Amino acid sequence: MSDHKPQKANQTNLRLGEIGLANYEPYLMNRIMGRYNASLRDEMAQLGLTTAKMRTLAVLSVVDGPMIRELSVFAVVEQSTLSRALDSLSGEGMIRREAHEQDTRATRIYITEAGRAAFEQLWPQMAEAHDQMFAGVEPEDRRVFLTTLQKMLANIRKHNF
Repeated sequence: MSDHKPQKANQTNLRLGEIGLANYEPYLMNRIMGRYNASLRDEMAQLGLTTAKMRTLAVLSVVDGPMIRELSVFAVVEQSTLSRALDSLSGEGMIRREAHEQDTRATRIYITEAGRAAFEQLWPQMAEAHDQMFAGVEPEDRRVFLTTLQKMLANIRKHNF
């Protein structure tokens, strides 16, 4: 029997300089999402949207009436930034707020027809940017990648949603 211990599948004992940016997944994920968001910036600006507003409308287009704290998690927007975005979206008639049925201190957020129309106008550019990211990536690689991302999220998430 050998005293050799199997190498761990993590990078705990390595420094970033040893790993390199091109091999460091968090860096690559941030760079990819930064590029994705930047590719939508002009279209968002034409609609009067910021990244926070776009993410909010995107979530509300598929999640009906989340509470603000849930919306913050789904949209990946800090609550203070989300609060400003919600005030603006509400003023523009793109969302509506409703008191929670059981807890009057909590608020549910809903997309309006105007908000849905704005999001639907942006969606083709979002879909195109998505397709461009995955150009040349085989369907099986995409499936494995998506499964990996879902596992990673399960490993780090703090909420059950």
